Amino acid sequence: MATKAVSDESFESDVINANGPVLVDFWAEWCGPCKQIAPALEEISDEMAGELTVAKVNIDDHPMTPGKYGVRGIPTMMIFKDGQVVSTKIGAMAKGKIAEWVKESL
Repeated sequence: MATKAVSDESFESDVINANGPVLVDFWAEWCGPCKQIAPALEEISDEMAGELTVAKVNIDDHPMTPGKYGVRGIPTMMIFKDGQVVSTKIGAMAKGKIAEWVKESL
């Protein structure tokens, strides 16, 4: 299952009201580290299909949601469970570190 593009308008239905945990990646087109972790997030999305949804919010196109959650730097990844943020990581990480963080948070 590929990552899911989420907008300010769809955030509530796609993330807050999602069935199961959602990893949200706040990113931008111009952000090098964001592009660096994108393939890892795609792989994690495929490997954990059914257990975890990986959503991406482009902060330039959808500035309301990152503002609401206090995103100050990108990439910022947040794991939402039952509509609440349970864990946050800021900055690029290797795929193994992201996967480890996700498993610890679930």
